[in-house]
Formats: sequence, structure tokens, C-alpha cells
Amino acid sequence: MKLENYQVYLPNYSIGDKIYDNIGSVCESYGKTVLVIGGKKALAAAFEKIEAYTKKTNLVIIGKEIYGENCTYAAVERLRNLPSYQEADMVFAVGGGKALDTVKCLCIPDEKPVFSFPTIASNCAACTSVSIMYQEDGTFLKPHFFNRPVMHTFIDTEILAKAPSLYLWAGMGDTYAKYYEAAISSRGETLEHYTALGVATSSMCHTPLIQYGKQALLDNQKGVCSYAMEQVVLAIIVTTAIASIFLTKDYTPDYNSGLAHAIFYALTAYPVIEEHHLHGEVVGFGVLIALLVDEQYEEFEKIYTLNRSLSLPTSLEEIEITPEQWEACVNRIPDMSDIAHYPYRVTPQMLRDAMKKLNERRENHAD
Repeated sequence: MKLENYQVYLPNYSIGDKIYDNIGSVCESYGKTVLVIGGKKALAAAFEKIEAYTKKTNLVIIGKEIYGENCTYAAVERLRNLPSYQEADMVFAVGGGKALDTVKCLCIPDEKPVFSFPTIASNCAACTSVSIMYQEDGTFLKPHFFNRPVMHTFIDTEILAKAPSLYLWAGMGDTYAKYYEAAISSRGETLEHYTALGVATSSMCHTPLIQYGKQALLDNQKGVCSYAMEQVVLAIIVTTAIASIFLTKDYTPDYNSGLAHAIFYALTAYPVIEEHHLHGEVVGFGVLIALLVDEQYEEFEKIYTLNRSLSLPTSLEEIEITPEQWEACVNRIPDMSDIAHYPYRVTPQMLRDAMKKLNERRENHAD
């Protein structure tokens, strides 16, 4: 059967501790004037370094703006109305997921060149073609998809190594979830080239974390930019984004999500999750349940061992959820969109049985 017409734009990126030296060679062809937009902490960590390297080029920074507090359409419109935005030939987006997503949602629809400068390694926002949009009250609204990612991503490992280690810690949980969710969601199907490529790529969201995850976290805690940390950073920021771009078929999350994320979104009904826990932290816990539901016991043991070595959660208590709250979620999770494309119907009893097995693993094989 003839394939439909489609196009794919993949991330361009540079990585290293002096990678801002590439700003001129990468960005000068897009114009001269630059507006820098980012999070407050991110700009404090990175702006001086960006400014110093930009001064070595023909580019001129004409302004520095805080993006806001959440990735909302109101924040996007506020930035769009700034005179400095209208004047700028390009925008440098600096920060974590919400800051980068806000600036992507601002620039990509306007066809204004945008370059990302991630300051933490907690997710793939710096390289992917979607912004996660929120309501004004901070609750999740929807994903906003684009036809391409930013023009280029500058991954400064010196800045990432000095960032709080909890972001890398949580980012690992969200990253290995991509591999398991893609593999399960696509099981038994004849896949188009791009989807098959996404599933194959997703294995690199898993293998480097098993191999280097513990050492990368230790190095991040010491502020050391090591080979192990670089490999994990690439998996979190770049590999997950590439897999996501290929797996998001027709802008739907058919292969790009799964049970671990369904568990996370169900648990966000309880304020303690948003207030005290990070996305990847809870998703990493959800992977344990997903693997037990799928009866992948060897893989479960790998991730259980990894979570224990990283102090990622392996119990409800560690994410401050009661058995009663879990039982309420058990009845909501099977109807969530994240598992609408699963190869089988997830039932409440499957979830109860998986939790029982997880509890038994902790009680009978304490490490």
C-alpha cells in the first residue's frame, strides 16, 4: 500500500561544556537581533554565559524577559505583544519544560526562529515538537503540537551538571517509560516506517539509563560533568524527543503514551502529587505497575532494582498516596486516553493484582 504524504522535522542539537561557542555559526544566518526569554532561575543560571558567548558573534541581545509561571496561552499572548518580541529576529528560550514550551508555542506558529537552551535535564521539551499547555490555575489543559521542533538546541553540560540533581533523577523515570510504553502500545501491529523507527529508537531511552543512571546521578550531585551524565542527558533530552516525534502519529498519542502515564494523570487528582512530586518520579513508579500488568517480570526486576538504586519510588507511601486513594484511581485508569491504544483492555483487577505483587516484592525481598 502506498504511504501517505508526510514530512518529519528532527531535532538539531549541540552538546558540551563550551557548546555556546557554536551560537554564532548556528544562529547568525537567521538575523541579528535576539530576545532571550526564560524562567527566573534559569536566566540566573545561564544568561551571563549566553550573553558572553553571544558577544563574540554578530548577534545583538535586545532584551531579556521572564516567560511567566506556567505554560499558558495567556503567557504566550503577553510575550507576543512585547515590542522587543516584534523587533527580534530570533528568540533564545532558556529553562526547563514550561519555559521552553511557552516560547515554542509563541515562536513556532509565528515562524520566528527559536533556539532552546535547557538548564535542567528533566524532560525532552528542548527538542520535541509539542508544548504541554496548562490552565491559568496550573492544571493540565492539552498538548499543542507543531510541525517542527526548535531550530537548534544548545545542551550545556556544565550548566546541567550544576543544576539540582532531582531534575535529572525525575527525568530518568519519564525517559525509560517511553521505551516500555512504545513497545507495549505498538505490540502486534504492522507499523509504518516512522512509527517503527520511533519504537526502535525508544530502546535508547532505556539502555543508557540502566548502564549509566546511578553514576550520572552521583556525578550530578557532585556538580561533575561526566561521560555517564552526558549519556543520560542525551537520553532524556534528545532520544526521548526523537522517539516522541516519530511516535506521535497524526498528532495523536497512539504510541506515545501508556499505562505509566495514565497512572500519573489519575494520581494528579490528589494535590500532593503536583505539590510534592515531579512528573517523571511518579511516571517511574507507574512503569513498575505497567510491567506487572503486562507480566514482564524480568523487566520489572530491572526497573525495580534501578529505582531502588536511584531512590525513585517503589511504593505508594513514597508518593504519599493511600491505599484508598489508589483504589479510587483503579476505577478511573482503564478509561483514560493514554491506554486507549493498548493491545488489551486494562481492568481494575489487573491494577489491583499488580499492586499486590509490588507490595509482596517489597515485603518478601527487602534489599
